[in-house]
Amino acid sequence: MAQSANMNVMIATARKAGRALAKDFREVENLQVSIKGASDFVSRADIYADQVVKDELTAARPTYGFLAAEHEEIEGKDPTRRWIVDSLAGTTNFLHGMPHYAVSIALEHKNEIIAGVIYDAAQDECFFAEKGQGSWMNETRLRVSGRRSMIDCVFATGLPSAGQDDISLSLRELAQILPTTAGIRTLGVAALDLAYVAAGRFDGFWKRGLKVWDIAAGVIILKEAGGFIESIQSSKSFMKDGTVICSNDQIFAQFAKAIRKSN
Repeated sequence: MAQSANMNVMIATARKAGRALAKDFREVENLQVSIKGASDFVSRADIYADQVVKDELTAARPTYGFLAAEHEEIEGKDPTRRWIVDSLAGTTNFLHGMPHYAVSIALEHKNEIIAGVIYDAAQDECFFAEKGQGSWMNETRLRVSGRRSMIDCVFATGLPSAGQDDISLSLRELAQILPTTAGIRTLGVAALDLAYVAAGRFDGFWKRGLKVWDIAAGVIILKEAGGFIESIQSSKSFMKDGTVICSNDQIFAQFAKAIRKSN
């Protein structure tokens, strides 16, 4: 399939950073780790991957802005375009030796995400999409699942950890959803959760407390695969309030109703 120059840059950058992460992952016990906050760690690998992404994207598009998880936003000379990056989505998994992490890169134009790449280096799976061009994983076109009944569906979510105050709400949501589904998974990487919904591996996903770099790339990959996504509070913007609920088009209404009933 034909890809834009920007997409070629994004994929090459994600793969380069991913290769560096994979190399460090093999030596995970020797990583130098410093604490940023409760359950939020940064590693030497994360810092290096972030620098790789920043250097590659800035060299290719020096006028674009740059927003990343690890440092202050950089305003570009072109105020209409910026990169939104998480160089190591799934840091906690990575540092615990679990091979489920990714590099996430999105391109925003005039406040709209127009392209996204999520690279799972451990599985060598590169999920990507551009506006109007569909979603892909390597050479395979992606499409959300066609399941129509909640009882046949597997959903993903993220559970709160130490220092977070929405535990009781999460438990209410689980109590509402669990009896009506084929299962719920919590794998710890929102970017990949969104990509998995796009690929039909999960039928839906919901989560609170997300940052824009957690979801930016996944949003367009999901939408281009035919998925629906909203904020848990339907009147708000999920890119701003940090909550998402998404699924295929067949079960979105009933899935969203069940989640919102818990609130």
